[in-house]
Amino acid sequence: MADEPVNTSIVDRLVEFGTALREHGLPVGTDDVLAFCSAVAELTPSDSEDVYWSGRATLVHRRDHIPVYDEVFRRFFLHVPESAERKKVKDMKVPQGSTGTINIPDAEPGDRQSDERPMVLGLEASSLEIERSKRFSACSEAELAAVRRMINKIRLEPPKRRTRRYCTDPAGSTLDIRQMARRAMNLNDAAPELLRMDRKRKQRPLVLLLDISGSMADHSRNLLQFAYSMKRAAQKVEVFCFGTRLTRITPLLDRRSPDAAMRLASERVVDWDGGTRIGDSVEAFVKDWGRRGLSRGATVIICSDGLDRGSPATLAESMEKLERLSHRIIWMNPLHELQAGVPPTLAMAVAGPHIDEIASGNNLESLEAFAERLPQIG
Repeated sequence: MADEPVNTSIVDRLVEFGTALREHGLPVGTDDVLAFCSAVAELTPSDSEDVYWSGRATLVHRRDHIPVYDEVFRRFFLHVPESAERKKVKDMKVPQGSTGTINIPDAEPGDRQSDERPMVLGLEASSLEIERSKRFSACSEAELAAVRRMINKIRLEPPKRRTRRYCTDPAGSTLDIRQMARRAMNLNDAAPELLRMDRKRKQRPLVLLLDISGSMADHSRNLLQFAYSMKRAAQKVEVFCFGTRLTRITPLLDRRSPDAAMRLASERVVDWDGGTRIGDSVEAFVKDWGRRGLSRGATVIICSDGLDRGSPATLAESMEKLERLSHRIIWMNPLHELQAGVPPTLAMAVAGPHIDEIASGNNLESLEAFAERLPQIG
């Protein structure tokens, strides 16, 4: 395409491309082709990237048309065989940390020697490699920024509970006699169809208590990003931060931008990177929020390393109250793997009888595993 002069020949080529898209089922009209030619004229006609995005902006009107457009573009301009490319698009899986780009020559469009090199339209891996099993405390600032972007993309599904109400379910174990009788009254001699029903399922509330003390400095911001993703995935999610005092930050996480949510949360919490009083914080939650119904039937997730400077008696009493109110208590301890075979902290030993499950949140892999296991908890 770079050998063609900028005259009517390239316009004919662009028109033929619009015709090819129309033959593959895309609704490309004459006005769309004219807008495509005008957009290419404003850019560099010999640059495949400019041509691609010009057509993408003017000839594609629906998201599900993009794969067809990409396939026709590769075959029309980049001379990629159709059958091989279709198999590649079908079998290709995009890993996290990859971005869709167009790999084109780095030289200027007028350099004919460089323009003859093959161009590939596809996926290019990110320049920053992230090891999912690498601990947050060992990551650099650039790696932590990439990790938080990946955490924001984790798909979360809260656990569900069965309600007392019934709904139609073809796989249910109970016959819907009432609905079958109603249908039988409207039929003459035809036999009524067997209808089944089962109890409705609702999402259980989630409550996250995040330790933001100094000992959790390497993990607290990443776990807060995880809480932001969880808040966006479900409606009944409450998030609290605690160090020496308890702070509710749930309304601050209702922001479209995660950076804005993190900034507002850091401004609201006044005891960030300070001391830790887990028992007093849990007691404050039970007294001010849990008894009002916030933790009733909920899955409570406490994210802390268990390094507590408060009273063990207060922690034991508050955990016992929280256990009676909630459905499940999960303790996410970033030091859990390091403490294997080593006596736990005093706080973990005191809270242990009231904990249903201990998880680790010290790297990206452990958070992804917890998100995958979350729907089956309880």
